[in-house]
Amino acid sequence: MKPSTLDEVYRKYMMDVYRYMRLLCRDDATAEDLVQETFYRAYIHLENYKEESVKPWLFRVAYNAFIDMKRKEKRSMVRDHEFFHGLADPPASRPEAQVLRNETMEEVREWISALPDLQQQALLLYDMNHFSYQEAANIMGVTLSHFKILLFRARQGLRRNRERGDERE
Repeated sequence: MKPSTLDEVYRKYMMDVYRYMRLLCRDDATAEDLVQETFYRAYIHLENYKEESVKPWLFRVAYNAFIDMKRKEKRSMVRDHEFFHGLADPPASRPEAQVLRNETMEEVREWISALPDLQQQALLLYDMNHFSYQEAANIMGVTLSHFKILLFRARQGLRRNRERGDERE
């Protein structure tokens, strides 16, 4: 079912797009900026969108915004984003639970960030955002067979990264 207004699209998919961007760029402030850019671009082009499912299209818009940001970063000075790290995390009811959750999430982010970019994309789109193989391949602009290879290698790499982390403990 195709949502008819940007407001409906925003309400339905904003958190999914944010989580996707947050895992890609590993920075809350940058992820928020990319979500804004994604919905700005969606606002401009939503009325021309003809497909049934808007979520894969929206993630493609988000992915393109992310790639554009990466290209701009290469041309500009690298800035320290550590100040923003953790500011957007909601407070937990029990501090111990929040600390444990943050540590676990940070470990997973590190394992994912150690993967090559395309493998990260494949893993985030399929396993974390539940796109079909074909939808995820379309979002990334790769063939279905290439996407499956990327996903397979990403899962292998994630296992290796996790095992290396377990060995250090």
